[in-house]
Amino acid sequence: MGQITVDKNVGGIEGLTVITPAVHGDSRGYFMETYNLNDMKENGLDMVFVQDNQSCSTKGVLRGLHFQKQYPQGKLVRVIKGSVFDVAVDLRKSSDTYGKWYGVELTEENKKQFYIPEGFAHGFLVLSDIAEFCYKCTDFYRPGDEGGMAWNDPDIGIEWPELVGEYKGSASAEGYTLSDGTALNLSEKDQKWLGIKDTFSF
Repeated sequence: MGQITVDKNVGGIEGLTVITPAVHGDSRGYFMETYNLNDMKENGLDMVFVQDNQSCSTKGVLRGLHFQKQYPQGKLVRVIKGSVFDVAVDLRKSSDTYGKWYGVELTEENKKQFYIPEGFAHGFLVLSDIAEFCYKCTDFYRPGDEGGMAWNDPDIGIEWPELVGEYKGSASAEGYTLSDGTALNLSEKDQKWLGIKDTFSF
């Protein structure tokens, strides 16, 4: 017990949680618990995970902003190699922070984990040469249920670190680079999402 430090409601957004595990290291290396049900419950985190995923991406890759429409997923995300800037956007219509975002750098060195509950869009930007990204989900991935929003929507205003470029009215990666000149790299689908106002109506 007591193997994690939990920072709840980060950025003033209810439910977003940054978790820092206790790392036990010596001259041989280190050991840590990456998930412990009892520690999570002790900190009021009683979600149940049904699927684990892992991806590998190169520098300049931006994935997002993604969500599932009818079967939303809570995600517990972490980086096991490299570094990413990980972002969540509140899409809960009843929330006081609807449309607000929060980002945290996740690295193999800081070993932080970021819990994003159901009802958020999620995305990340790779800052290292290579990044390996792992996440646990509270519901299964359903291909026909995927939705998304423009990563650069000015109405959300995410401040992606190291990113240079000017918004030209779409989610296209054209003209965007990291500060070292690395081109921004998005999937074709992620360059076609619309902004939050065009994605949701009230």
